[in-house]
Amino acid sequence: MTRALHLVGDEEADRLLTEDPFALLVGMLLDQQFPMEHAFRGPQKIADRMDGFDIKKIHAMDTETFVELCVVPPAIHRYGGSMARRVKDLAQHVVEVYDGDAAGIWTAGRPKPDGPEVLKRLKALPGYGDQKAAIFLALLGKQLGVQPKGWRAAAGAYGDRGSRRSIADVVDAKTLGEVRAFKKAAKAAAKAPAK
Repeated sequence: MTRALHLVGDEEADRLLTEDPFALLVGMLLDQQFPMEHAFRGPQKIADRMDGFDIKKIHAMDTETFVELCVVPPAIHRYGGSMARRVKDLAQHVVEVYDGDAAGIWTAGRPKPDGPEVLKRLKALPGYGDQKAAIFLALLGKQLGVQPKGWRAAAGAYGDRGSRRSIADVVDAKTLGEVRAFKKAAKAAAKAPAK
């Protein structure tokens, strides 16, 4: 049974993220230089403008038409045009490599992939680097019950029990505030002069 996500605080947007693995991948893709809950609302904005969220429709759509759809206010991201192109690239990769089944990233293959393999597959996605891949793996394990062998270790500190480091730890408004506080403290520590 899939657990319901509460990343956005909007029932419709959270339902889409819970039910559509590609929507969740897109939300994670958009989660940079933009508030977390707004990034993860991006797939719902796309769905509202496309009469539903469908990876194959996104993949088939002309790039410039898709970009225009994504930059209409309120845009899917602060950098709507460039992020729309990244969403298109992500759709293309998932269609070509996983036949449009985003969940195949963590389920495809015999035997099923372990945590390090899922992390490797996530890192191979357009727009995903080491950190984004680790956070997404932690999100799968902590909130959706997708826990391939070795997932916690592969996710690094993001997989730690009880942490408040990333979107993987957001389950309500309170935990969202705790993650924000952690990120703010981490930024301040990084800017502080070395002693």
